[in-house]
Amino acid sequence: MSAQPSPTDTIQSNPIYKEILEQLRPHAGADVVFGPDTVITQDLGMDSLAIMDFVFDLEDALDLSIPEHRIAEVRTIRDLVAAIVLLQKEA
Repeated sequence: MSAQPSPTDTIQSNPIYKEILEQLRPHAGADVVFGPDTVITQDLGMDSLAIMDFVFDLEDALDLSIPEHRIAEVRTIRDLVAAIVLLQKEA
């Protein structure tokens, strides 16, 4: 009997999650450790300008537009993955 992956393992293998981390790195600093439950504003110390720059980079990388009201609902990296998955389904 094989073990089922935990929700954290599942999200960490998600290509959207991996792209988010790649796009976050230049905005948050090299010494910051990320995880699915990292709070973007608190844990990463990003101000509103850094967050908007990150969102623009992420939109370019994923070829989609993330409405501002969706960004306002996002707290953690996990929330951002869920929001992007939903946007892709709606497209």
